[in-house]
Amino acid sequence: MATPAGLGPASPPAIPGAAAVAPAAVAACAAMAVSYVAFLYAPTVVLRLPPPTSLRAFLHRRFACAAVASTASALATAALLRVWSLGDFADMLAVFGVRKDHLLQAVVIPLLLTSLVYAGSFVNRLWLLASSWGRDGDEVGVSCAQRLVLWIQAAVDDVMVWRNYVVAPFTEELVFRACMIPLLLCGGFKMSTIIFLSPVFFSLAHLNHLFELQQQGCNFMRSLLIVGVQLGYTVIFGWYAAFLFIRTGNLLSPIVAHVFCNMMGLPVFSSPRTKGVASVAFLAGSICFFWLLFPATSPELYNTRLDRCRCWHGFCNWK
Repeated sequence: MATPAGLGPASPPAIPGAAAVAPAAVAACAAMAVSYVAFLYAPTVVLRLPPPTSLRAFLHRRFACAAVASTASALATAALLRVWSLGDFADMLAVFGVRKDHLLQAVVIPLLLTSLVYAGSFVNRLWLLASSWGRDGDEVGVSCAQRLVLWIQAAVDDVMVWRNYVVAPFTEELVFRACMIPLLLCGGFKMSTIIFLSPVFFSLAHLNHLFELQQQGCNFMRSLLIVGVQLGYTVIFGWYAAFLFIRTGNLLSPIVAHVFCNMMGLPVFSSPRTKGVASVAFLAGSICFFWLLFPATSPELYNTRLDRCRCWHGFCNWK
């Protein structure tokens, strides 16, 4: 395989026996998106189990459903691509971007790159922290340390923390990036097309929020507005996550970005209390983000060599 240029290798993915064609690949991805959501509602709609009695029980059930959906998608992808023809188990996992090499780069570089978009958010939070220090003096340092310990203890026991920072990022990235992108690549789609196409499936999987908001008593127009904003955000993030996965060939990269974005929420564009500093920081951070986007995700940083590779992304650490 020739050395890749641009987004990745110019030649087709080199997975032995991959026979998926474009319509079949799209159909498989659509089925995975639908099944991921369907599994979440299966206990009450299909199995007719009684509704959970608490939020914790409800989310624990959702966690189990998401795990089953992710496993089913991974097995379906493995069957469609016949990954067992690669022979070695490590090579099979590499098709899904599960690799043990270059782990530090796969975690640290995407994390730092993603944080640039949140420069305004960091300024806003630091401004609030500095204001608190000015009012409360040395006691703030003690209270901050105590609050950090309490926050960690509460986070470990908080089921929403597990949902937002563990289960959702890992299962969604496995299905919507690790399973779908190799299928689309082997279906003959160009990498640039996949980056903009795959988030469509990711967004479709969030349409169930419209139904849930309606069940909670929210009126239709307000629900539509909320879900519309969510879909717009998921599409933008989906572009970025797909780009990271394709460029690095490592599933950890989009997972780290997903967790970080869930923690930070929407970036702060401006804040009256910072007197414009947050806006300047956001603008500067965004410019740096786009300036470093390709250099920071260069395949050379995440792979020992870029040719003679049997993995879909065209990059590997074989010698």
